[in-house]
Amino acid sequence: MTKDNSHIENSETFKNLKVNKGIIETQDINNNSIKRFKNIKRKRLSAEGYFKGIKNGNITFLSQAITLVESSNTKHQELADQIINLCLPYSGKSRRIGITGVPGVGKSTFIETFGKNLVKQGHRIAVLAIDPSSEKSKGSILGDKTRMEELVKSKNAFIRPSPSSGSLGGVARKTRESIILCEAAGFDTILIETVGVGQSETAVHSMTDFFLLLMLAGAGDELQGIKRGIMEMADTIAITKADGDNKIKAITAETEYKNALHLFPASSNNWQTEVLSCSAISSFGIEDLSKKIDLFFSLTLENGALEKKRLEQAKYWMHETIKEKLMNHLYQNTEQINLIKKMEKDILNNNVSPFTAADIIFNSYLKSQKPRNI
Repeated sequence: MTKDNSHIENSETFKNLKVNKGIIETQDINNNSIKRFKNIKRKRLSAEGYFKGIKNGNITFLSQAITLVESSNTKHQELADQIINLCLPYSGKSRRIGITGVPGVGKSTFIETFGKNLVKQGHRIAVLAIDPSSEKSKGSILGDKTRMEELVKSKNAFIRPSPSSGSLGGVARKTRESIILCEAAGFDTILIETVGVGQSETAVHSMTDFFLLLMLAGAGDELQGIKRGIMEMADTIAITKADGDNKIKAITAETEYKNALHLFPASSNNWQTEVLSCSAISSFGIEDLSKKIDLFFSLTLENGALEKKRLEQAKYWMHETIKEKLMNHLYQNTEQINLIKKMEKDILNNNVSPFTAADIIFNSYLKSQKPRNI
């Protein structure tokens, strides 16, 4: 006979063994919460509401505004444009630094060490880390926050990973607008990390003041694996991972790059491209790099080159925005979408060349636009 009929193990047969009576299974609270959560629409603030939050340094509002900027939703884009226009008068006071380099060079590790150094100096930094999007799934890992474990904890640092979304040069389509929002939030240094050296890396150069190129030593011919155009754009070249047994290789590579740079024409801003070695692990060379960046900004501010460059960049981005809006308008037109699909079939069947098809689509688009009343 058992003391507790619910468990045979509690009978006298099983000595020194006791099984407590369980509790009645409760209703799944999580499922109910999820159902209620789905029925609650996220409250969308006005442009003025977001602007006030950003101006007060509210990171949550800043993150939400950047999400709106990156959205392809038409209503989100309209709201984002309003927020940007409100923030624009409070932007332009930061130092914009682009950081690029070959895959495996240690960009994220470098940025964490470099960023912590800037925070110690009293700067407020925003890191816009561009994560590569898959060409097949269009997804991104967005793991930069996990790679910058210490920097992300700082109240004076903001890290925002964004998908590259297939944009040229590995720069997210709306990075320029995100810079404006971060500046309005009071960040005085903006670091833009790109996915790596590519054919259109000029995109990051067109939105930053200072262009830092990270390179590896001991990976074969030091001057073979990078295009001359990228080196000409660089304001400083840093040979990374200059620690341990690799330090001698890094210093040797530094000398080779310095010799090669003498063959390049002088920069229009009177700045001579610098080369140095550094280590994100030991912090070797990080302070020297910071001082060189300070010298760069002192020089370009004094001779007016910085202001001139930003004005040229603003003009460039006006043209880029025009192109983007025209393309979006074309691909949102139902009539043109149907024509594009037809042209695609004709191209696959060799009935028309891609160039002729493009002309047909473009001419059809022009005809579909109603003339404006004068």
